[in-house]
Amino acid sequence: MKKDLLLVIDMQNVYGEKGAWCCPGAVSAAEKIKDLIRKKGSDIRVIFTRFISDPGAEGAWRDYNRENEAINSDVYANEMMDIFSEELSRYPLYTKSLYSSLAIPEVREAAHKADRVLLTGVVAECCVLFTAVSLIDEGIPVIYLRDCTAGLDSETEKATETVLNGLSPIHVKMMTSEEYLSEEQRTAL
Repeated sequence: MKKDLLLVIDMQNVYGEKGAWCCPGAVSAAEKIKDLIRKKGSDIRVIFTRFISDPGAEGAWRDYNRENEAINSDVYANEMMDIFSEELSRYPLYTKSLYSSLAIPEVREAAHKADRVLLTGVVAECCVLFTAVSLIDEGIPVIYLRDCTAGLDSETEKATETVLNGLSPIHVKMMTSEEYLSEEQRTAL
């Protein structure tokens, strides 16, 4: 059986149904991620990440943080979605202030120990995509779980899938969570 890492990227309130940066599919993705964690149990390593702005950021990040100051200072917006409260008591949560989750040393180390990294979370065309590209550059196989990710709109979400499909099947495998679970069951037999 493969040793996979499930990376849950930035499932914060700001991306939920009433969030300032609402990703229309975020609630559905959260439910699928939670279900996947329940079904895999101890057979998979899980890491959560969140984006929190860096007040000392330079260059374009300084401008980005200034433009989004109201959201960056909103404590509720930056908290993780309540649906994951149980999982967050069991699995680590690491903070980043860049798009790629591989900017976090603990995530990079865990990714290198895994056979594959399953990408889930938000925002598909931003933090999820940048994490995918970073993993690919590190030579780590990626499984992009389409039903466990959400973008700011369907057009950019599809564009992200198109880009990553171009890197398939060597670098990226595109799947749904059910396809992933079915594959895992077949290889376990």
